[in-house]
Amino acid sequence: MRVRTWSILSSFWLTAACSSPPPAHDAPAPARKAAVERPTDPAQITLGNGQANWIVLDGATREGDTFTFREVQIEGNGWLVMHPFKDGRPVGSIYVGATFVESGRNRDVSVRVDREPSRGEMFIVMLHSDVNDNRKFDFVFVDERNVLDKAVFEGNRMIAHRFAAP
Repeated sequence: MRVRTWSILSSFWLTAACSSPPPAHDAPAPARKAAVERPTDPAQITLGNGQANWIVLDGATREGDTFTFREVQIEGNGWLVMHPFKDGRPVGSIYVGATFVESGRNRDVSVRVDREPSRGEMFIVMLHSDVNDNRKFDFVFVDERNVLDKAVFEGNRMIAHRFAAP
């Protein structure tokens, strides 16, 4: 497990977002300009796909400790990242797997996690930008809420999903 320092506020925004009802479908949201910074009010954050960034969950597979997602779209280079759940809540201070994705549409993206999960085990699968474009996942906190390679947002929507291991 990859553990990093995490603040109460950081944990809150991910918990708040994951407590909201799931989107009706995983189709891209209506067109809107992608936000550069994370919204300031964690209670307003939702999870899902955007117009320019998305993760297709339908048809995702798992073989042992490796998940494969049919399609991932990201503006700019970045990372498809998986965070675990503990006691029914997402743990944003830990990531268990990350795979580099190039700007644009990526097909059959595989993410290897730290250990083979049980069927139904919950994860948050989400996008992070490769802010300094070094192809290294910089999961280092730069303030109390943000890691260097920030989560991808479009408006108040974090490009992320709750996901049960198949």
